[in-house]
Amino acid sequence: MNKFIMTAVASLFLVGVQSQAFALTAQQGKMKACNAEAKTKALKGDERKSFMKDCLSADKK
Repeated sequence: MNKFIMTAVASLFLVGVQSQAFALTAQQGKMKACNAEAKTKALKGDERKSFMKDCLSADKK
């Protein structure tokens, strides 16, 4: 029974560590949102670069 409990605890710990490894940082989340918006607007070239610069530097609270 003790081995089962220890295995369960270890498994839960590993799942927690793994989920944190895939969490996006604030900047990565912002980049993902800006990319999605640029794609929705079908922006390309210099227009996309300008939009991404403004989007990433905007202080969205």
